[in-house]
Amino acid sequence: MGGPSIAGHASQGDFDRVVVVDFGAQYAQLIARRVREARVFSEIVPREITAAQIRAREPVGIILSGGPSSVYAQDAYALDPEIFDLGIPMLGICYGHQVMAQALGGTVVATGTSEFGPASLTVIGDSLLLSGHPEGCTVWMSHNDAVSDAPAGFTVTASTPEATVAAMEDEERRFYGVQFHPEVHHTEHGQRILERFLWDACRARPTWTRSGIIDQSVDAIREAVGDGVAICGLSGGVDSSVAAALVHRAIGDRLVCVFVDHGLMRQGEGAQVEQTFRDTFHMNLIHVRAEDRFLAALEGVTDPEKKRKIIGETFIRVFEEVAADIKGANHLVQGTLYPDVIESGTKDAAKIKSHHNVGGLPDDMRFDLVEPLRDLFKDEVRAVGEELGLPDEIVWRQPFPGPGLAVRIIGAVTRERLDILRAADTIILDEIRRAGLYREIWQAFGVLPAIKTVGVQGDERTYAYPLIVRAVTSHDAMTADWARLPYEVLARISSRVINEVPGINRVAYDISSKPPATIEWE
Repeated sequence: MGGPSIAGHASQGDFDRVVVVDFGAQYAQLIARRVREARVFSEIVPREITAAQIRAREPVGIILSGGPSSVYAQDAYALDPEIFDLGIPMLGICYGHQVMAQALGGTVVATGTSEFGPASLTVIGDSLLLSGHPEGCTVWMSHNDAVSDAPAGFTVTASTPEATVAAMEDEERRFYGVQFHPEVHHTEHGQRILERFLWDACRARPTWTRSGIIDQSVDAIREAVGDGVAICGLSGGVDSSVAAALVHRAIGDRLVCVFVDHGLMRQGEGAQVEQTFRDTFHMNLIHVRAEDRFLAALEGVTDPEKKRKIIGETFIRVFEEVAADIKGANHLVQGTLYPDVIESGTKDAAKIKSHHNVGGLPDDMRFDLVEPLRDLFKDEVRAVGEELGLPDEIVWRQPFPGPGLAVRIIGAVTRERLDILRAADTIILDEIRRAGLYREIWQAFGVLPAIKTVGVQGDERTYAYPLIVRAVTSHDAMTADWARLPYEVLARISSRVINEVPGINRVAYDISSKPPATIEWE
């Protein structure tokens, strides 16, 4: 089995630290991201963490996340009560607000009335967190239970129509609770609330910067790899490219980049990877042409989870074969991001889909993983890439799944379907760029379902594939909304695809958001 994975910046450095206790909501990751946006280092920790474990981390603040449970449920998530005696400033959000209130002697009730979505917040009296807030503003709610009575020592600082204790503060102990979600964009002035907690209550120094991330990553990589050699699974996308650049800065020529051309990439990507990393950055690059091998392994496979696992395992086997000829190559660098990890399933987050580089890895893999981006969101990775001097065409490239077009073909993967989808996808991106929308859209791509529909071309009946166009906007890939592309752009895409790509006779546009859908179809 493979050895431990290292996240490049998670454990060292002269930075103030805030721990986010994860009570099971995906919003915990968003909270951590917002803390970093305030230039304070954040670390997500499990709800089972003890007071001693928190003390050992020496945080300047603790944030209790929201969660899906009720404090009155039989299996309700609790918190080590000694954590409240550490003397560390604490902010409870939603479920965390209720956990704090109940643990300290307040009252939490099931009101019988839920609040989901926007709510009008009324600020009451003086408040550190809400200082400078308008008396009325909109916040984002997502709860069934509510705090009806604040614990002794707390002052109620805000309310909503359905939550009399929408915010509370104990200034002496520097404990704060809010029933709403300041971390989401829908809450007005939400980031300012978090910054008040971080900078004023915790007195955290805003020194966590992109250069700091790089320094921490380089140190952690050098410690993990030692005198050995690392190989990097390089796809040419922003994630693996930034990971490669970080590791190259740390260990230089002891990094060997392996570009596995699995035949599932977009048009011209193989040549672009060769030029960028071998000719421009002068990295050691091995180009493995493995299209036949991957297609043979995928033959007849239609289940998306099986596709991802097959691709993940085949990647590893190729890397192992390459590494067998490289002395000391015991480490594998991957561009894994936090959304990959959370979607593949963690202790408190249900599995949505296995990512080929996380849940798709074989158990008997012999590599130690080096994943310097594992704790980062895409916008943070791009900021690091810019700091490292990577060109815009790599840093701002739209995300592309590691399994490639295999998970954009709904059904069995064949050479014919790959060729059709590759041609159609090229047209989609060309029109998005022509319209000046490439940087505004998180992802735009085509999906080819393995079904056929009737059409008419040249007065003759056709029976060909439909193409689904998917375009979304997002901040971090944890949530996404369908992009409102101009009709004329959609019309040009449809016309060109139907006229220029043999095998497609119909184009549809996906107007689903995430959730309930995911960005990719598989």
